[in-house]
Amino acid sequence: MLAQSLIRGVISLFHPRMFALMLWPVAVALALWIALALAFWSRAVAAVDAMLRGTPVVEWMFAVAPLAAIAAQLGWILLALLFVPLVVITATLIIGVFAMPVMVNHVAERDYPRLARRQGGGAAGSAWNGLVASLWFAAAVAVSLPLWLAPPLWPALPALLLGYLNYRMFPYDALAEHASGNELTQILRQDRAPLFVLGLIVALAGHVPLLGFFAPLYGGLAFIHYGLARLEGLRAAPIEGVARRVEE
Repeated sequence: MLAQSLIRGVISLFHPRMFALMLWPVAVALALWIALALAFWSRAVAAVDAMLRGTPVVEWMFAVAPLAAIAAQLGWILLALLFVPLVVITATLIIGVFAMPVMVNHVAERDYPRLARRQGGGAAGSAWNGLVASLWFAAAVAVSLPLWLAPPLWPALPALLLGYLNYRMFPYDALAEHASGNELTQILRQDRAPLFVLGLIVALAGHVPLLGFFAPLYGGLAFIHYGLARLEGLRAAPIEGVARRVEE
């Protein structure tokens, strides 16, 4: 089901109705972070330098001649490396809050037209889910930030953190319109592992230059396909069970 969701997500991504959704969340996120960088860059660099100064890794870098120049500009370098992930994260939050209903309707009408809508979730639940996901994500970033300086961990940690954010943000919104409350809870509990793997794959796609800016929209579509296909299978299971018992 994961592979099918990823493939269907690509097909849905290039539909003309998705082009506008592909552009405006990324444009808004990019404009927001450019404005913040212009206004607060020097202060942010100084704050990061102050936070990292005195840590064992940074002190070791200052003691090694080739790395001393890098250590002196570490705040600038780290913020530059964070810029694209911050844009992607912000675009993910915008899509989760504002664009997912449009995307769910588009996918459901084209690929799952017979799937009944039982509205087990709503706008309040979506907002609460987004808030909780954002807080947990921010806490995880804050705790793990010193580890980002370790070269083996730098590629892995952003992917894991973005994968976690995708896993927490998208599944609820993908299912809220069509699943009942019980169905929503059941799928979110039973499918934690595949949903996290799906979130991680989307996060890795976000590290591809240029294509990464469209990863939030692609991720939303992939989660919608996974969720609606899983819900369709869940509802079909009791019917298939009854049919088998009749045949026996």
